[in-house]
Amino acid sequence: MKGYILDRYGKEQTLHLGDLPDPVPSADEVLVEIHANGLNQLDGKIRDGAFKPILPYKPPFVLGHDLAGVVLSVGTKVRRFKAGDAVYARPRDGKIGTFAERIAVNEADLAHKPANLSMEDAASLPLVALTVWQVLVEQAQLKAGQKILIHAGSGGVGTIAIQLAKHLGATVATTTSAANADLVRSLGADLVIDYRTQDFSALLSGYDVVLNSLDAKTLEASLKVLKPGGQLISISGPPDPAFARAQRLNGVLRLVLRLISAGIRRKARRVGVDYSFLFMRADGRQLGEIAKLIEDGTIRPVVDRIFPFSALNEAMAYVDGGRAKGKVVVSLKGTDG
Repeated sequence: MKGYILDRYGKEQTLHLGDLPDPVPSADEVLVEIHANGLNQLDGKIRDGAFKPILPYKPPFVLGHDLAGVVLSVGTKVRRFKAGDAVYARPRDGKIGTFAERIAVNEADLAHKPANLSMEDAASLPLVALTVWQVLVEQAQLKAGQKILIHAGSGGVGTIAIQLAKHLGATVATTTSAANADLVRSLGADLVIDYRTQDFSALLSGYDVVLNSLDAKTLEASLKVLKPGGQLISISGPPDPAFARAQRLNGVLRLVLRLISAGIRRKARRVGVDYSFLFMRADGRQLGEIAKLIEDGTIRPVVDRIFPFSALNEAMAYVDGGRAKGKVVVSLKGTDG
């Protein structure tokens, strides 16, 4: 089969298309023919080497964290899927590699594709939708009547977070550019702040939750909008000691992460706010719940551009530019449903 291979870490590296051995599913895995894959900023960060201490992939390897496709075969212990099923997934860490024609995915990471979506739309969702679910439902336990600030509302995570937060009954503020204001309002945002001309930390107060996906300056300024007892949840760092424990990192890495997050954790404590870092995990059951919300029209994907498989490196460069509205997708089969 064909796949895009990263030969070495580095910001200037491009992936090369090469021949790979066909994956052989183990007893609890499902072999999937990939029709489309979604691109994420995480792919670029891994390529650059930013996550080597946490995700020590050894080049050469295949990147890619999102897929939609069709089941080709299943392992002997698989019960929820059969050949011919349309599925979508974010394979677990250590088992990524969706920038290829086929992949073996653990049954627990897989879900049936939302019936009302094309393969391209479905492929845009797994990583960002799981991130949002785990932030809002699991971590924040967001409730009706609460107020949440979602940074970068027109991005891949933001577009889904706005919709899920509204479904949960929250009042939603978001930051974006003026050019994207209509988009985020159409997704349900109640208050839109132009980050280029307005200071969100001077305009907002008494919020219950902030979802941060931006830089350290934005993270610290977000403390000002939260009420005592509020939650500042970041998906862009810095990682905290709880994350280090959950990842079972060694003692040295645990100490490093404790030190780099000490500043924001200390400032959060001073104002009575809880700071936490979330690094999403694969979860097919949650993807099944998300599929229900997609099929009933509660959540819709936002796809900026679809590239052909032959232009994957171009698609990566477009994501690196940081201006995509929603997600960028690569299609292996041409646009299909």
